[in-house]
Amino acid sequence: MKNIAVYCGASVGNDEMYQDATVELARWLVKNDYNLVYGGGGVGLMGILAREVLAAGGKAYGVMPQELVDRGAAYDGLTELRIVKNMSERKQTMLKMSDGCIALPGGPGTLEEIIEAFSWARLGDNNNPCILYNVGGYYDYLKQAFDLMTKKGFLTKKDRYKLFFSDSLENVGTFIECYIPPEIRQY
Repeated sequence: MKNIAVYCGASVGNDEMYQDATVELARWLVKNDYNLVYGGGGVGLMGILAREVLAAGGKAYGVMPQELVDRGAAYDGLTELRIVKNMSERKQTMLKMSDGCIALPGGPGTLEEIIEAFSWARLGDNNNPCILYNVGGYYDYLKQAFDLMTKKGFLTKKDRYKLFFSDSLENVGTFIECYIPPEIRQY
């Protein structure tokens, strides 16, 4: 059994397709024998994801800073909730617990988490595949930005293709299974 860190928001967005994709991802995780590792919240896409994973018979591990627990953001009924000091420790803990990282559509926090995971992969501090679940083309502009980084010489072509954008969970599964971490850059 492997663990997948899923980054997603405490909001649901303004289009039901994001909620539907979250349900689909939850069921896909359980069907493919993946445990969920996520931010531990009970609202927004986070809450939908955890409820669906648990309802389908899967395991959901939350990682949440004490500050958010104190504000009532934690979801009751998780397989396990790890309480950490701050967001930096949360991100490190989630990566250590996981074998892969997937970002659903979300806001700045979701984006920051998946980009940091990818950046750490390039440094050799994260061997997990990093995937942006590109529901309805949500991450198309970000994909273009990474392509531009490559074109302008700030990201190698080889490393660019270590960050996967897809709206197909079948392709996401193939990427995870075939993933080889980036070579560590020597200076």
